Amino acid sequence: MLNQISILGFLVPLVVTILVTPLVIKFAHLIGATDKPNHRKVHQKIMPRIGGLAIFIGVFSGYLVTGLYNEKITAISVGAILIIILGILDDMYELSAKIKFIAQLCIAALVVSTGLTIEFISIPLVVEKLQLGWFSYPITILWIVAITNAINLIDGLDGLAAGISSIGIATIAILAGLAGKSLILALALIVLGSTIGFLFYNFHPAKIFMGDTGALFLGYSISILSLLGLYKSVTLFSFVIPVLILGVPIFDTAFAILRRMINKQPISAPDKAHLHHRFMALGLSHRNTVLVIYGISILFSISAVILSSATLWVAVGIVFCVLLLVHLIAEVVGVVNVRYSPLLKIYRKVIGKQEH
Repeated sequence: MLNQISILGFLVPLVVTILVTPLVIKFAHLIGATDKPNHRKVHQKIMPRIGGLAIFIGVFSGYLVTGLYNEKITAISVGAILIIILGILDDMYELSAKIKFIAQLCIAALVVSTGLTIEFISIPLVVEKLQLGWFSYPITILWIVAITNAINLIDGLDGLAAGISSIGIATIAILAGLAGKSLILALALIVLGSTIGFLFYNFHPAKIFMGDTGALFLGYSISILSLLGLYKSVTLFSFVIPVLILGVPIFDTAFAILRRMINKQPISAPDKAHLHHRFMALGLSHRNTVLVIYGISILFSISAVILSSATLWVAVGIVFCVLLLVHLIAEVVGVVNVRYSPLLKIYRKVIGKQEH
């Protein structure tokens, strides 16, 4: 589990990020990497938005102090640097979605070219070992790109994306420690230390935003950490574990797509009906909304840890209960729209019948 190097790998990035973030705030203003208020955003003043650079500097310090540069993770490290560059350019010049997507595909392809792929999957009661063949490359690339973007989708309130990321990375660290996977544990603790250090400045009221620099870097880090855990061989439910760890941004995105389809809007159309918007519309404060979503994320993470050692039917039960809970939350807060409540309607009909 934990050793002196791992503890150092957490504490050094934590302290370095706390010390370097004020300098990054000044640098962001200097180069014009700022976020201006508009009708869709919650903040009311110009904010620096390359906080991800501070997280990256913290991670780099941990990379050096733990001696991880001796590990064979060159492509992963180069990919991280390229993701940071992409994020900084986007925070400065607001790159088009197409350019960002192409760049992410190239970075993911670089990582996959080294052999870090998911080669086969086992599906309980169906097939013991399904070889993916050449499909392993596009599937792994899609995995990296999808999770890289997941954090960006929840980055709407002070401390929300950084906190959700911290909970997810801490969960990966716990699972890696329980499984005796020292490299994943060390990497997770380094990123966790940096992200918590950044939260000192990013929690409400924030002094700096992580921007795409931070959201893409943290998403990339989580995608690589989960991929290292899935390396070569996975079971059907081990796929579910990273999805649960990132449950909040993934399900928020899924309901956003459903919402836009029901409302006959383009899938890429921006709106103010995401999970955090809906909680605030119900009267929760900025801070309390973030804390409630942290709680939901912790619930997902606990489910992921239990799932990692559960039997088949217990795993099925956990997944069913989580999906049911997510759907109920979505209906209660009106993430799709206020009229979308199939489960609540069924519940009311059942109660109504009992009353008669």
